[in-house]
Amino acid sequence: MTWARLSTLVFGVAVMFIVSGCTWVELTPGGEKVRELTPPEVGRCKHLGRVTSNTAATVGIFARSKETVQKEVNRLARNNAADMGGDTIVPAGPLIDGEQTFNVYRCINP
Repeated sequence: MTWARLSTLVFGVAVMFIVSGCTWVELTPGGEKVRELTPPEVGRCKHLGRVTSNTAATVGIFARSKETVQKEVNRLARNNAADMGGDTIVPAGPLIDGEQTFNVYRCINP
């Protein structure tokens, strides 16, 4: 392998590791107001429905960090909950391959 080819490969791997930690999903103004709670905390809230959020768990052949993927999925769920008129999300199941379902509630003025 030539030096140029090796340096290109190393550069590509380094970029993939950097990108794998990046979060691409931003909260909308409405999503910023949505919080995540646990099932016992939403007993007096109005259930509005469910949202399923998904994002890339891998970039090419590289797995993205679970924390980054979880942050993105939560942000997507919060944005979608705000669009539904909700102010709270509760995970309805685990994060699997970059996908997770959330219950959406309105707890303030239900």
